Amino acid sequence: MDEMSFSYRVKSEIIERINTSQKADACLMGLLCCCNELSDREILFLTENTLVKDFFVRNVCRILKDEGAVEISEAERRSGVTLYSLTIPDKGQRIYLLEYFGMDESRRLTEEYLPKDKFFPFLAAGIFLACGSVNDPSKKYHMEFVMPTLDLCNDLGLLLIERHEIIPKHVERKDAQVMYIKESENIIDMLTLMGATMCSIELMNVKMEKDVRNKINRAMNCDNANIDKTLRAAERQVADIELIDQKIGLSALPEQLKEMAELRLENPDYNLKQLGAEMVPPISRSGANHRLQKLSEIAEELRKKHGIDQGARVTDE
Repeated sequence: MDEMSFSYRVKSEIIERINTSQKADACLMGLLCCCNELSDREILFLTENTLVKDFFVRNVCRILKDEGAVEISEAERRSGVTLYSLTIPDKGQRIYLLEYFGMDESRRLTEEYLPKDKFFPFLAAGIFLACGSVNDPSKKYHMEFVMPTLDLCNDLGLLLIERHEIIPKHVERKDAQVMYIKESENIIDMLTLMGATMCSIELMNVKMEKDVRNKINRAMNCDNANIDKTLRAAERQVADIELIDQKIGLSALPEQLKEMAELRLENPDYNLKQLGAEMVPPISRSGANHRLQKLSEIAEELRKKHGIDQGARVTDE
């Protein structure tokens, strides 16, 4: 398993924060719920994560008071990742472990054997250790639990909704039942619930950075659109003024319009506010727009008079 992945770091932080036997019991119960086999005939747990493997072995041996209770075998996959198979060979110990948690093959999360509310987060954390993963938040927001049964998937989902207002979704994938969360806020809440506080903060920071970047991009796109609009309007205004100058001369205009016409020719990249500020005395944005509209109307009249193709009238920027 990639020890640099975000998912691995979440699992590492969860395990580091389990510091009492009650928390460890609740977490181990979650792991057992997701065992590949769970009955008095066989208990089999498969994992690629060495931290999860060590946690399972350590706590099963603690409960059974037998350091050799768990048998470990290893197999290397084609990817080079080691798969650990953990079993409890002794039937008496399997029965004791199931009775210790009040569990059976159904794996149902019923009120009969659920841990107290304050330990439920550790049960959820144990399920995540066994069958959960979460994507690097810089790439996308996605957390999922690949469950062995639909009942377990539904039970956990309902408990998360009722107790913590975390709303997961469900999909069937091949032979597995997948509970997943895509909303960033729900993933943050889930990480916090399971004890992965630092990873939760990391996700929050990534989300804030993304939000800031998105706002900047939107603002830049808006600014660029406004600049394009201003330049297109200025091009039409310059064309109008050049036509007026060619046909009757700018000196034929009233002084206020003449000043605006000359100012626009000198500053084709200025917006209305900047043009207004350059007038003597300065005028408002709407005042500048009004004078440019007047120039446009004069240009249109000249086009009609001289049979020139009519151009688009100047509009407010």
